[in-house]
Amino acid sequence: MHATLPLIEVSDFPKISRRRLETLQVNVGYRCNQTCVHCHVNAGPGRTEEMTCETVGEVLAYLEVSGVRTLDVTGGAPELNPHFRTLVQHARRLGVHVMDRCNLTILEQPGQDDLADFLAANEVEVVASMPCYLEDNVDRQRGKGVFDASIRGLRALNARGYGEPGTTRVLNLVYNPQGAVLPPAQGPLERDYRTHLGERYGIRFNALYVLTNMPIQRFGSTLISKGQFEEYLALLKSAYQPLNLESVMCRSLVSIDWRGYVYDCDFNQMLGLPLDWQGRARTHIRDLTNTELEGNRIVVKDHCYGCTAGQGSSCGGALA
Repeated sequence: MHATLPLIEVSDFPKISRRRLETLQVNVGYRCNQTCVHCHVNAGPGRTEEMTCETVGEVLAYLEVSGVRTLDVTGGAPELNPHFRTLVQHARRLGVHVMDRCNLTILEQPGQDDLADFLAANEVEVVASMPCYLEDNVDRQRGKGVFDASIRGLRALNARGYGEPGTTRVLNLVYNPQGAVLPPAQGPLERDYRTHLGERYGIRFNALYVLTNMPIQRFGSTLISKGQFEEYLALLKSAYQPLNLESVMCRSLVSIDWRGYVYDCDFNQMLGLPLDWQGRARTHIRDLTNTELEGNRIVVKDHCYGCTAGQGSSCGGALA
């Protein structure tokens, strides 16, 4: 796989700093039952990295003393980590809101028969990958049969109250473009999703998150192989919107890798760019106890233009 960091290392992206920490995003491992072209984690069935029970305990200890009220659990397929449910249950007992970055097909994997019931019982917000509402586009990006399995997963969640207006069982979908283009406007696309999935499949959901593909890891390597990397980076830079700097996710979120080390965001984690704090080469979650990160400098490179281009992009979808 082609390395992308050397191509974005020298950057003119504006300097930014942190605000109050609101969300702890924890990557519990890179193993996944799928191998998607756009995946910036380079996740797949062959990955073996996963968070240990000890590190899960350190994450929970930080949640207990930090006042952070949102835990965003991601992977890979986070549910494949054997300590996923322990993390979720203990976080909920602390009164922390938990989000699960779910690929939907995991609901049909062996040993996950009761996953939908578990998520519902713990009032976990499900953020589900659904890169298109058309079968051919989804299967082209994520593998044959993924669309049908995703529809079955959505129906299983709907059957447990997810996606119903006014309930606490929140189901949000995630869209990624098929290639080296900016995503369409989030509002109109959400209406298209709602109409198509509702009328044809009876699917209900709360919101659609539209994300920009990041020029790193598997997607970035694909761009290099096709000779499109510089062109795509130029597209992101040309669409830069300064107002998006005010609400980029790294201002209020930190990302924790499977070993417990801390990064400004999930993308920096994948690039090996650790949190810049107190001159340390890298910082572990246990080092942050009783520490205030507000005002700390955020590590930026040219991939950050992906979050600030056009309508903007974050883990919660468009910024504008």
